[in-house]
Amino acid sequence: MTTDLEIARATTLRPITEIATRAGIPDEALLPYGRLKAKIDPALIPDTGRRGALVLVTGISPTAAGEGKTTTTVGLTDALAAAGMRAMAALREPSLGPCFGVKGGATGGGRAQVGPMEDINLHFTGDFHAITSANNLLAAMLDNHIHWGNALGLDTRKIAWRRALDMNDRSLRQIVGSLGGAANGVTREDGFDITVASEVMAVFCLATDLADLQERLGRMVVGQTREGKLITARDLKADGAMAVLLRDALMPNLVQTLEGTPALIHGGPFANIAHGCNSVIATKLALRLADVVVTEAGFGADLGAEKFLDIKCRQAELSPAACVVVATVRALKMHGGVAKSALAAEDVAAVRRGIANLARHVENCRGFGLPVVVALNRFSGDTEEEIAAVKEAMAALHTEAILCTHWGDGAAGAADLARAVRRMIEHGAEPYLPLYPDAMPLAEKIRTIARRIYRAADISLPPSVAKRLEAFTAGGFGHLPVCIAKTQYSFSADPTALGAPQDHILPVREVRLSAGAGFIVVVCGDVMTMPGLPRSPAAERIMLDDQGRIDGLF
Repeated sequence: MTTDLEIARATTLRPITEIATRAGIPDEALLPYGRLKAKIDPALIPDTGRRGALVLVTGISPTAAGEGKTTTTVGLTDALAAAGMRAMAALREPSLGPCFGVKGGATGGGRAQVGPMEDINLHFTGDFHAITSANNLLAAMLDNHIHWGNALGLDTRKIAWRRALDMNDRSLRQIVGSLGGAANGVTREDGFDITVASEVMAVFCLATDLADLQERLGRMVVGQTREGKLITARDLKADGAMAVLLRDALMPNLVQTLEGTPALIHGGPFANIAHGCNSVIATKLALRLADVVVTEAGFGADLGAEKFLDIKCRQAELSPAACVVVATVRALKMHGGVAKSALAAEDVAAVRRGIANLARHVENCRGFGLPVVVALNRFSGDTEEEIAAVKEAMAALHTEAILCTHWGDGAAGAADLARAVRRMIEHGAEPYLPLYPDAMPLAEKIRTIARRIYRAADISLPPSVAKRLEAFTAGGFGHLPVCIAKTQYSFSADPTALGAPQDHILPVREVRLSAGAGFIVVVCGDVMTMPGLPRSPAAERIMLDDQGRIDGLF
């Protein structure tokens, strides 16, 4: 069978100037990074008044069997373009952590990919490096301030700012810094988050322009005094220099699908520990350029889609026209209790058991007031009886399940899905409904997500965490939405509880104020904001071949 990599290398991508012309981007707004990628300056693109329809692609709870959200996003965008619509994809940038840790690349697959694949999966246009540098500049200025007398009176036991690295490295989760004497600074406990979990990444993705970026950076809380006064990046006079580091990175990146459809790839917060959506700037630019914009929220709909709707859309005043929930027969069998090694055998009963996971995601998305269609991403081993079981179950929910073969057939394999999405757009939809109002108390916001999205019986809120939530409210942050950090593999906090568990307790471990991003991070269970590498990381299989080409990344 032809591999993703072979398909990518066999495709001749068009010059990025040609893609820009197709997207309606004038030459003066295009800043090429070589022949196949470019940054776009939104300020140099005339506003024609066009506002496209926004389509969200989400999925079931991920499994080792694979679901294919990015592949479906690309295939759907290509199919919409092939049908004569002005279509564009708006995606996140991959993190180096997963690329070298578990899954390798993240640019789609088969004939539904974005390119240039190696560039996008690795250093791309340097956005993540800029975000990492801005994060760590603030950390350096914070420790420098303490070293030179600590005029702001920061309590070194209550420093909230952590360093960042775009790599999985569990050894950096908790460290002690500034060892070796007074000349090296004040010794204190510290730690690293992966860059995609940094608040700088969230600020970057939620900012509307450079001025808003600097304002948000200045609001970020780095710690507090012994008296409890919050100290910000602006207090440290770090916000200006950080904005300078991020100035060019804030311009969206233009690339293309293998079929030549324009795609904006910009920003990349994780959905299990951050808000999981590409940048507001890229999304809004795409909506100005295209009639239909297809975007993706990370991991399952309980994480990425909920945060897309309750955080990004709320802040950016976006209202999606339709939602696509991606599933595979293989993944449903895993949710039905089948081991990965046994997925090749037909098992209609397991599919029916696993459909409970898909059904809950569909119901949750419809609960926001969105019209929903299921994209059943087909694998060659799927049987007609297994496919029929999915279609019948979705029909009972008054939801269409459409078989998709875009991995092998490109746009043609998602033509039926494109027609269904187009019907939903043309039918129109009421503005989506957030899950909770701004005025709801923070603990109740967490409880509402736990009960309505995860089907939990309740939350477990230790007294110390409840006290911090009360302090956030007293400090004027009670109106903020909450961003749940938990395992992506289950509706519960237990990654082994597949399917559709209910009546469990969601254990809240800690809460963090992200004042610049504009949300409260709620850390649940054992999820880590700095992942570790697996026993056999993908990096062991990534190398250069005898022609100097990258092998093993895809």
